Amino acid sequence: MEKIFGYIVGLGAPVMMPLIFSILGISIGIKPGRAVKSGLLVGVGFVGLSIVTALLTSSLGPALNEVVTVYGLQLKIFDMGWPAAASIAYNTTIGAFVIPVLLGVNLIMLFTKTTKTVNIDLWNYWHFAFVGAIIYFASDSIWWGFFGAIIVYIITLIIADWTAPMFHKYYKDLDGISIPQPFSGGFAPIAMVLNKGLDMIPGINKINIDAEGMKKRFGLLGEPLFLGVIVGIGIGVFAKYNFQKVMMLGVQMGAVMELIPRITGLFIEGLKPISEGTKELIAKKFKRSSGLYIGMTPALVIGHPSTLVVSLLLIPVIIVLAVILPNNQFLPLASLAGMFYLFPHILPFTKGNVFKTFIIGLIILVAGLYITTNLAPAFTKAAVDVYAKTGDTAVKIPDGFNNAAALDFASSPFSWGVYHLTHSIKVVGPAILILITMALMVWNRITIIKGIKRSENSISEEKNNN
Repeated sequence: MEKIFGYIVGLGAPVMMPLIFSILGISIGIKPGRAVKSGLLVGVGFVGLSIVTALLTSSLGPALNEVVTVYGLQLKIFDMGWPAAASIAYNTTIGAFVIPVLLGVNLIMLFTKTTKTVNIDLWNYWHFAFVGAIIYFASDSIWWGFFGAIIVYIITLIIADWTAPMFHKYYKDLDGISIPQPFSGGFAPIAMVLNKGLDMIPGINKINIDAEGMKKRFGLLGEPLFLGVIVGIGIGVFAKYNFQKVMMLGVQMGAVMELIPRITGLFIEGLKPISEGTKELIAKKFKRSSGLYIGMTPALVIGHPSTLVVSLLLIPVIIVLAVILPNNQFLPLASLAGMFYLFPHILPFTKGNVFKTFIIGLIILVAGLYITTNLAPAFTKAAVDVYAKTGDTAVKIPDGFNNAAALDFASSPFSWGVYHLTHSIKVVGPAILILITMALMVWNRITIIKGIKRSENSISEEKNNN
């Protein structure tokens, strides 16, 4: 099973997702040609995103490494980036079974009306497998690993349901879509609390800067393209590059900022026929469903201008803070490409306010540095085991480092909380998780049933009026 699912996942999202969407499109009644084209557009979007992310990593990574060398900023935990976390997730027994097991959980929740999200974002199931894997390696129990993965999955689906209406209101043209990715979704409750806290501070609550407003106020200086160039040049100068390399890094960073929103447009174009077809099918066949959501990747919306601007501004800030903060041992370098995924669930709360989004993102990242430092021993144990078994160089810890970690999901309070409640606090911790999860499922079911009744009442009133 490990080999089978390892092979399937090894195909990558650009191959997996076109197949999934083509099959899904045909099964819901879309013409085969149109379904295949939709799937291919999503696949092209993934290819484009991987190319741009690779450009970001290949251009920014050496520059940041040079900054680390020049100024002696080396910390003790090596940043492996999200590919290592995904490799750890899927090259374990839990990873081999996580997709069928969690799809089964999803079906049960749909039948019991405890979720409205049909999570077809199979590539990002590695997040659930990851938290299960580190629990498994820390506890030597596959059952506790599956327990952690399932708990994270259930709560993630509920968060996706809860945030979907706000998501649709803020991000246009994405009706019927929810984002059940735990790294992104796990920050939604935090964003809600911090956003309300900022709104209660006099003066702070008057600051409202959005990306479009920045363009109008600052002209070219407010464009993500130009900000990318400026930040790239700044990092090149700190890396003591020559003039040619400084300017090249600036243009490359500007290209990343300009290309990401164009590429994410391909995702939306590919999803439209699937989304429309699904809504029509639900309206005909499942009238009492009150509308199901298609669970999709947050890559759909990482091209939003506010996400790009805030991510870009946070890169130099978090590197400096990582070096000066006491007791932190993790310096994010390879993981910085995943920073965009912090914000898809934050922007609907801040309404795209760049200032508030920056503050919330900064607080989350600072906490994330300490969480990553804390989880590094478990991450390292898993990486060493997977490397010994597979020889995958993505999880090989280089000489000079005793520990390794990654910012993506290893920095999430969500994964940290489930890991420690499952592994560190025996009996009581899992009991707390079960109670919280059951309470959330009951609450979500009540919300869904109320929505169904409102929909039925609306239909009945419409018939009476006619």
